[in-house]
Amino acid sequence: MRIITGTARGKNLKTLAGNELRPTGDKVKEAVFSVIQFDVEGKTVLDLFAGSGQLGLEALSRGASRAVFVDKNRAAHSVLRQNISNCGFDEQTQLIQTDAIAFLQSNRDKFSLVFLDPPYGVTRTGAAGGNALTLLEEALLLLPPILADDAIVVAEAPANQALPSVLGALRGREYRYGKVKVCVYRPINLLT
Repeated sequence: MRIITGTARGKNLKTLAGNELRPTGDKVKEAVFSVIQFDVEGKTVLDLFAGSGQLGLEALSRGASRAVFVDKNRAAHSVLRQNISNCGFDEQTQLIQTDAIAFLQSNRDKFSLVFLDPPYGVTRTGAAGGNALTLLEEALLLLPPILADDAIVVAEAPANQALPSVLGALRGREYRYGKVKVCVYRPINLLT
């Protein structure tokens, strides 16, 4: 994995060995940033379920103003801290080691670019009023209160997982890349 373009272009990123993380593939990452390329500069980024942090780091490299990385995995935090330093973004980042859903329930900051790439198929019983939801579904339900008015949300899921077409004041557009689906949500009032 590497940073594709911007101030940290070409920097290699570390990831955990084994199957603990499922990083977004380079082709999918390139496609996502092609879709949002004019909407990154100056944004405040939330990289939820951050793993190696490659999506948030790519956004910083492309001109995002700051990024918050959230992941509960201690080993992922170690790798992420190294990737942040390697790219030179120590001053623009905040690294939080906690459960992503707990973060969404307690956070009061607003974000203008959010990346959601949780482990596929993981469900939590008793979530959102007793229903079993995937981590992605639960995160999408909890996300609207922390979104800035001009927010863009990028959610990655298996191609066969249904995602809502509307998220608060945002409408999603799906893109498929083999076994992966990406839904990019944008403000409804800004869509043409």
